[in-house]
Order: sequence, then structure tokens, then C-alpha cells
Amino acid sequence: MANKGPAYGMSRDIQSRIEKKYDDELEDRLVQWLQLQCGSDVGAPEKGRLGFQQWLKNGILSKLINSLYAKGSQPVRIPEPPPSMVFKQMEQVAQFLKAAEAYGVVKTDIFQTVDLYEGKDMAAVQRTIVALGSIAVTKDDGQYKGDPSWFMKKAQEHKRDFSEDKMKEGKNIIGLQMGSNQGASQAGMTGYGRPRQIMS
Repeated sequence: MANKGPAYGMSRDIQSRIEKKYDDELEDRLVQWLQLQCGSDVGAPEKGRLGFQQWLKNGILSKLINSLYAKGSQPVRIPEPPPSMVFKQMEQVAQFLKAAEAYGVVKTDIFQTVDLYEGKDMAAVQRTIVALGSIAVTKDDGQYKGDPSWFMKKAQEHKRDFSEDKMKEGKNIIGLQMGSNQGASQAGMTGYGRPRQIMS
């Protein structure tokens, strides 16, 4: 991975806007959830975006996604000891992202590996973890640990089955958005192309 110098001009402006999206209060809540979900042995990061980034790079995300599955069906293999080589750590992050998508996080909510590894967009990393928490709360399968009010439940399908008779009955009802034909008539209307007859 090449070292990159400071950004200037438009690049710096864009990076500054991305960094402003990072939420320090959300960081506290996410750290609390990760500690409950993964166990206290994950420790705690130094406060701030950089500390949060360094903490997440060390395999915690793999522990997080595995903790949302029943024992024996965890999707990410975590090597012991945790990898110290850069490309191995990035591989762990990539496995987490693939498993998060399989769990139900939509592609638009998933960060890129460089967003975390190079700290390009830590707000996107937060968004992915929040989306994962929301799905875990919605699934309500007993794997989620923590306060359910920390994340919003996702909208769920509410399938309805109507009998054939009910479906036929619905075809005979004129919806209110179509208006009413009560009292309407075509009296005084003329055909297309003909001038209106004005009687005096």
C-alpha cells in the first residue's frame, strides 16, 4: 500500500465533507453494542475516528458478523492469532462485507474495504454497522444482544391472502379515487370538431 501525501484543493474539500459526516455519538453507541455482541474481550477503542478505525481493523467485524449466527454456522473464519499482515487484515474485512451482504445488508449500505482500512469514509463504516444492527433487531432470532431501541427495525413484508370470492367482490367496487358518476350526464355536449350551438 503506497503512502499518500496530504490532499489539496478539491480533494481536500471532498475529504473534509466526508469526515464531517462521522458521528461521535453514534461511535459511542456502536462501541457499546460491539462490546455486548462480541464479548468484553474485544476491549475498547481510543475515542475518536482514528481510534475507532484502528480498533475495527483488528478482526472485530468478523467477530460481530459471526456472533449474529447460531454456533456452527458462522460465515467468517477467524484465524488465531489475528492476522498482522496488511493484506490478510484487508481480506478479513472483505469477508465481513460479503457475509454482511448475505445477512441482508443492501449494497448501498456497505462500505468499501479502503473506507475502513485507509480511513477514507468512516461514516460509511458506521452506516454499515447500523444497517447490520437494524437487520439483527428485525430478525429477532435470539442472536442480537443489546438494547433493541439502539437500531430501527426494518420494514417487513406483510403478505395478505384473499379468497377468490373476496377478489371477485373487489372488482365490482369503484374506488373513490376514480370519482363518482352519480348525476353526471352528457347533455349539452357536442361531438368533436363541431362548433357549439348557441341559442338565443
